[in-house]
Amino acid sequence: MEQGNIIVKPGLNGTLIGENGERLSPPDGWAFLAAGDAGITRKVTAKGIFWRVQAQMGRRIISKGIWAPQETIAMARQEVEAVRSTEAYRKKLDSDRQRRDKKQAEYEKQFCLEVRAFLAFAPRHRELEKEMAEAITLHAVPVGSGTVARTAMIPVEERAAKAVIAWMRHQTTAYESMRIPRIKGKRREVRRMLANRSVELLKAYRDGLETTPGCPLKKALKK
Repeated sequence: MEQGNIIVKPGLNGTLIGENGERLSPPDGWAFLAAGDAGITRKVTAKGIFWRVQAQMGRRIISKGIWAPQETIAMARQEVEAVRSTEAYRKKLDSDRQRRDKKQAEYEKQFCLEVRAFLAFAPRHRELEKEMAEAITLHAVPVGSGTVARTAMIPVEERAAKAVIAWMRHQTTAYESMRIPRIKGKRREVRRMLANRSVELLKAYRDGLETTPGCPLKKALKK
């Protein structure tokens, strides 16, 4: 049985499936280290003898953890815990946290401004523009939110525009309760249709038109 660095995937009833579809069992004396602690995982994988467990989730492949010799995992834990118990490490954590918080606060401010720039409401609706931008930012910007605002693949102004349309789709339309047929491209078609409606709704505010209290946008912001 191969004991080097290989990739396996979860099988049925706790089994593992190898790269060629074969069923595998970890060698005697091995243990499973679940994903979640990058420090310990790096220590273990640096030894070069492990099986990485990966699973397909939609279009993504995620790591579930690794199988490795039990002694290697135990030693890695001890080494990492020894480092983490020092005062220097705690100071570094505090410094890193403060830097992340500052960066996050700056991004929130920038993102909110980009949302307002995209909304571009007429002066009579400027207060509503501010309220809407803050609501969208609060929803989209938090770390781990998984929204388009967290991607670095597109410019921030494009992220802001997409975040507005996504927020409106969920807050001002019946998208959440729609029964969309499981036909390829149908959900994309529905989203495009709702996006067009959202753009039309925004136009009324950009043009400075009178809007009713029952406007979906006003109702969404009162929730």
